[in-house]
Amino acid sequence: MERTKAYAVIEAILFTMGESVEISKLAELIEEDVKTTKAILKEMEERYEQEDRGIMLTYLDSAVQLCTKAQMYEYLIKIAKSPRKMTLTDTVLETLSIIAYKQPVTRIEIERVRGVSCDHAINKLLEYDLITELGRLDAPGRPLLFGTTEQFLRCFGVKSLEELPEMNPVQMEEFKAQAEEEIQLRLDI
Repeated sequence: MERTKAYAVIEAILFTMGESVEISKLAELIEEDVKTTKAILKEMEERYEQEDRGIMLTYLDSAVQLCTKAQMYEYLIKIAKSPRKMTLTDTVLETLSIIAYKQPVTRIEIERVRGVSCDHAINKLLEYDLITELGRLDAPGRPLLFGTTEQFLRCFGVKSLEELPEMNPVQMEEFKAQAEEEIQLRLDI
């Protein structure tokens, strides 16, 4: 394997793994012997230093790992301390509930239940990775189907959709009545 490609392959593997990888395994993957692979790693290490990159190679016994340079920790801490907050408004939560209980479901079906447009709510839920596109319905216009993600399960502390609470029929009627009131208020304006 040519040297440039060997660099790229090793870097991709180390980046993706996020942990140490045996040098002998890297040698096998780039089809070189261990001595040549160690030389390539040394060149990569020197290149990272010369180019003043934020990464470096760390050796652990007969393995190597791609790590962040210690000088970069202060910047990592700043970003790690300010996690992105998820804001779930009532509208977004209602939309998520409909998707969770009726999935796979189309945008039109969600809007039929809610009585109003749900574009913003669906976009927010996609952005937060709480829902995903599951494909398309085999119907005219081939509308997208939506369903919940593993992130949804993690956020709400359930292992599967079967663990979601049962929907109370009385509460369901109240939701429908509220949606109808919302529609009427919008029509009266």
